[in-house]
Amino acid sequence: MRAQLLDARRPPGLVELVQHLTLLQIDPTAAIAPSADLVAWSRLGSSYRPGDLTRALEEDRSLFEFNALIRPMSDLGLYLAGAVDWPPHGRWRAWLDDNDRFRRDVLDLLRSSGPLTSREIPDTCAVPWASSGWTNSRNVTQMLEFLALRGEVAIAGRSGRERLWDLADRVFPADVVIPSVANAERIKSERRLAALGIAREKARAMPMEPIHVGDVGERAVVEGVKGEWRVDPTYLVDDFAGRTALLSPFDRLIHDRGRTEELFEFEYTLEMYKPADKRRWGYFALPILHEDRLVGKVDAAADRKASVLRINAIHEDVKFNRALTAAVRAELRDLAAWLGLAEVDGP
Repeated sequence: MRAQLLDARRPPGLVELVQHLTLLQIDPTAAIAPSADLVAWSRLGSSYRPGDLTRALEEDRSLFEFNALIRPMSDLGLYLAGAVDWPPHGRWRAWLDDNDRFRRDVLDLLRSSGPLTSREIPDTCAVPWASSGWTNSRNVTQMLEFLALRGEVAIAGRSGRERLWDLADRVFPADVVIPSVANAERIKSERRLAALGIAREKARAMPMEPIHVGDVGERAVVEGVKGEWRVDPTYLVDDFAGRTALLSPFDRLIHDRGRTEELFEFEYTLEMYKPADKRRWGYFALPILHEDRLVGKVDAAADRKASVLRINAIHEDVKFNRALTAAVRAELRDLAAWLGLAEVDGP
């Protein structure tokens, strides 16, 4: 809880929050609010406004968007390490080589007319991108993604939900220090452990952000849980003061579902992709944190037309006493007020 800034002490501001957590995940689902905003609200409280995030990304440049994650600009060098040699081999390299003229067309157009959305960039590829998924023949988007991973282009902002692309040297600071790949990976593992508190040394591959931390930190065992963990020793102090919080389904406290079950004995699945009759907890259920336990889920939705936060159900993983019920109700009222909704309606 301390590592994820979910104890009683609130971080001082948005940039400090992202610097500590290392990332906010971008997901546009807005049944209640976009995930990045929910994560920020759950730590900062109602003083946080979504406009703060836009300003940090597009005006102050204290944060940047990269690979569907928002990162602190102070970490930029860690994600540009090795970028000039990416991809080293395989069909990605072959596709880039086959489409070098297309790559130069994109860069030339951004240089003269950027920032632009992907729809404003002509597709001049020689060899289409082949995929069995949604990226098949989405050649402009694929080229932009590849050029971002190579550090040649960057996301300068957004027009609605569409990303605005520009040359990286117009978005990123000129004095960024880029470490070696080995040093960058080590620092990222240290920062990841500091944000998680406890993690496995090795784990299955995950998209966007790993969940393992290598050999950083110190070895630890958790009573009743198999295997060894790595722990950040700075959190091993007995001064915890908790609070009640409603979490995004993409919150890093519960993002690794296996870790969540092992450490908290808390089962959770994001069910928005399931048919309604197959859902146990709801379309976009919010996990409930109380003190140092995950105690339930809230099935809620923001009805903006009626100005109501509708509570379809509160699922209790443990029996709620009067104090816990009051704490959850208070969080729901705060959530509604932060969303600009006039009332909370439901059980």
